[in-house]
Amino acid sequence: MPELPARRREVGTIRRGLLWLALLAPFFFASYGFANWYASQQSEVPSLVFSWEHAIPLWPWTIVPYWSIDLLYGLAFLLPLSRKGIDRLGLRLLSVQLLCIGCFLIWPLKFSFERPPLDGVFGGLFDLLMGFDKPFNQAPSLHIALLVVLWSEYSQRAKGPWRYLLHGWFALIGLSVLTTWQHHFIDLPTGLAAGLFCLWLWPRHSFSRLSLTREPCRLKLAAAYGVGAVLLLLAALLWPMSLLGMLLFWLALALAMVALNYLLFAAAGFQKSELGHPSFASRWLLLPYRLFAWLNIRFWTAGQVAAQEVLPGVWLGRMPTMSEAQQYDAILDLCAELPFPYSGKALLTPVRGMTEGKLKWYQPMPMLDLCLPDEQECLEAVRRLECLRTSGTLLVCCALGYGRSALVLAAWLLLSGRAGSAQDAARMIAAVRPKVVFKPETLAYLERLKSGFCPPEVQHA
Repeated sequence: MPELPARRREVGTIRRGLLWLALLAPFFFASYGFANWYASQQSEVPSLVFSWEHAIPLWPWTIVPYWSIDLLYGLAFLLPLSRKGIDRLGLRLLSVQLLCIGCFLIWPLKFSFERPPLDGVFGGLFDLLMGFDKPFNQAPSLHIALLVVLWSEYSQRAKGPWRYLLHGWFALIGLSVLTTWQHHFIDLPTGLAAGLFCLWLWPRHSFSRLSLTREPCRLKLAAAYGVGAVLLLLAALLWPMSLLGMLLFWLALALAMVALNYLLFAAAGFQKSELGHPSFASRWLLLPYRLFAWLNIRFWTAGQVAAQEVLPGVWLGRMPTMSEAQQYDAILDLCAELPFPYSGKALLTPVRGMTEGKLKWYQPMPMLDLCLPDEQECLEAVRRLECLRTSGTLLVCCALGYGRSALVLAAWLLLSGRAGSAQDAARMIAAVRPKVVFKPETLAYLERLKSGFCPPEVQHA
């Protein structure tokens, strides 16, 4: 197989990177310095420190990796080959700065250890650092948040042994915020969350649809998740120095992101790739939410058959396990919030790494749960269903196999002429999967689809 040509750098990327750097560098020093000054003016600035942190050693030599992030920050703008990549990196770094500085101003904290005098080269580097850095600006650690963004950018380019060297050095930078006595431990997980959030906010593939929803269903769910996030955050603040508090904060952040998805980003906010896997940032930030979603599947489908055959070769069911997925030739995955249990590629591309089982085709079409999709989105899902149906046995699935997958399958039955009306399609599905319930508004939605447009490729001969 011939190799793909190497990507070439777009004209003007270096100049664009330098412009971004010229904007971000003075903004960094101005905003960071202002937050330091603001905290120093407060009558009392608290510290959040675990008792075991007093055992953390001071390693003066780690000031070298600590300082190295400044060099890596500037060189990072030489890495992207496109103007879009430069802008994405700039927006991620700017977002990190705004988010962390906002937290420093809302809730200032102070580092509480007294560092002994140091001499030599390392002491000189500490003196240089202390020239503008005071013992404030703690949680979330701006150093860690920037590290996350830069680590993501560099790791995309490093290959072979250089990749291991890169990961080792970046891990050492992360450790150095403790061993230089610049931060307490609580600053690290909060900084990690801030960095991952900014990666999620500016993904590699831009959001195709970004608009504030007016749909009552999405607004209602966004409000519910938003209220849940606020309540969990308030609970986390009651126990900030405990594992429970950290877990509550993690869950609050996850629910806030889900609320943003319903309000603004739609299903694309879950960042499920064409391989069925979420992005790195989405995977970790939304992990608590996905765990509850997985438990919800097991609760509602306990003791039930995973999928039922609605028509010969066309099955309807919940998100399959790895072994269950091997029973089908093709799968249409309509679930946005959960990953598919194995590696695959887009439509008309065989599943990667398959040595056993039947599954050869996998196509994700993520949709938001509990809401009716846009009509054009539903029609596209119907078209993909029809394409995949010709591959052999097909599973149409979502989280539970009761909502999104049943809706799309009903639309396919209706638009292909296999069902004469929305009620007929609903009865055909309910006959084999009785727990599927079509509400009056869902039936009306299906009738609008039928009267509005029927793609010729789903006409039933």
